[in-house]
Amino acid sequence: MMNKQGRPTGIDSIESGLAPIATFSGNQGLDHEEALIFEIGDTKRSGVDLPAAPKVASRLGGLDRQGEIGLAGLSEPETVRHYTRLSRKNYAIDMGLYPLGSCTMKHNPRLNEKIARLPGFGDIHPLQPQSTVPGAIELMEQLSHWLMTLTGMPAVALSPKAGAHGELCGLMAIRAAHDARGDARRVVLVPESAHGTNPATAALCGYDVVSIPANDKGRVDFAALKSKLGPDVAALMLTNPNTCGLFESEIIEIAEAVHEAGAYFYCDGANFNAIVGRVRPGDLGIDAMHINLHKTFSTPHGGGGPGSGPVVFSARLAAHVPAPHVVRDTDGVRLVEHAAELPGSFGRLTAFHGQMGMYVRALTFMMSHGADGLKQAAEDAVLSANYILASLKEVMSPSFDGPCMHEALFDDSFLKDTGVTTLDFAKAMIDEGYHPMTMYFPLVVHGALLIEPTESESKQSLDAFIETLRALAEAAKSGDSDRFTNAPIYAPRRRLDETGAARKPVLTWAAAE
Repeated sequence: MMNKQGRPTGIDSIESGLAPIATFSGNQGLDHEEALIFEIGDTKRSGVDLPAAPKVASRLGGLDRQGEIGLAGLSEPETVRHYTRLSRKNYAIDMGLYPLGSCTMKHNPRLNEKIARLPGFGDIHPLQPQSTVPGAIELMEQLSHWLMTLTGMPAVALSPKAGAHGELCGLMAIRAAHDARGDARRVVLVPESAHGTNPATAALCGYDVVSIPANDKGRVDFAALKSKLGPDVAALMLTNPNTCGLFESEIIEIAEAVHEAGAYFYCDGANFNAIVGRVRPGDLGIDAMHINLHKTFSTPHGGGGPGSGPVVFSARLAAHVPAPHVVRDTDGVRLVEHAAELPGSFGRLTAFHGQMGMYVRALTFMMSHGADGLKQAAEDAVLSANYILASLKEVMSPSFDGPCMHEALFDDSFLKDTGVTTLDFAKAMIDEGYHPMTMYFPLVVHGALLIEPTESESKQSLDAFIETLRALAEAAKSGDSDRFTNAPIYAPRRRLDETGAARKPVLTWAAAE
């Protein structure tokens, strides 16, 4: 079992010798034990004074509330303190190194935030007439130019709202291309080293999904792929660099085989930050690729959004780009709102034009770094990951031989016979002040530990992280299993039954009096 059920979760039940005795207040030093907002304050007072509501005839048909709601009123200081204390329990990139692999939110320069909040961008409304927002449309064209230049692709759709939405956009364009030539293909090939959203997107788009295995080097098994190519295959969805943190070394041959079979080559570009400025996906034979602006071009992303996943298209698919779409013609730069103006388009993808705030942040990042700076960022991300891989290979177990791209992947063989699992190891990292890395993904290795440091960490920061992981690995091998199986000890809450919390949540609170 992954989860160790029945672990103590509160201060009172901390075992003697592992932590200080319980305090009378429930707080630990200046780290407050925070109640839910429903449990604090006073139901007999209000945080604001409002005039009595005018009496009006009810139109609720007898469904009016019959009693008090029972919510407590809080003063402004109480409210601010509550949310400030909660924020201190949340770990973020502004708190320390964040090694989570794949699609990691990374450094977000404050300059990006300042520019995105300029009134001309921050106050824009999606229903404004185009004539009132020429600057915003010009910005969208500039962003499109950067994305097409960096990828070597002639067309782009900015409107997809996230990476998976971009996958759907790309597959719908591919289906439109097949439909245009009267070729009803039903199968999409997805390597097992791809992101998990790829097969889900293909299925959502109505395709049958066929998995392609990885070889012993963590890359696509080319022979297995070629054996699956045929007249019923619509596309290949491949992640490059893949989820093992490796560049697909046979990608040119893969593209040629896919095209020879009459299919299209979709690339999951979530890991584009490892190769931007070094490789143009269009030169590799890719037909469509989404770009996670939040990963490659530094825009905040988390908690469900807002996301932004523009898709670039090759000349083979350029005619099928959906509306809305930015074009420059004799009338200048404008937005094409109707698919009727885009012959071959599969239609309108979204109601509005995308996330302007993300566009501004991404373009600010591009222009402030320049082409050489973007290349340097990619190189630094790869260098940082390989520094971690090389520094830990003696005490942990790299999954594959050779250097990696922007992510260092280990399996759990270094924990064999220690009684410590990948989950235990990750929980112990919390006690050391680090957010755990990605665990148990990708699935092609057993007990995966996927670390992505990104380009923005200093050598001192990386060295401190490496020393901590080295010490933990040595502690596990020396038999100090209590450190792991009891972890986390110093977190606000100790280890939970994560499966039960997700599938059988028990949500309770004590109402304020």
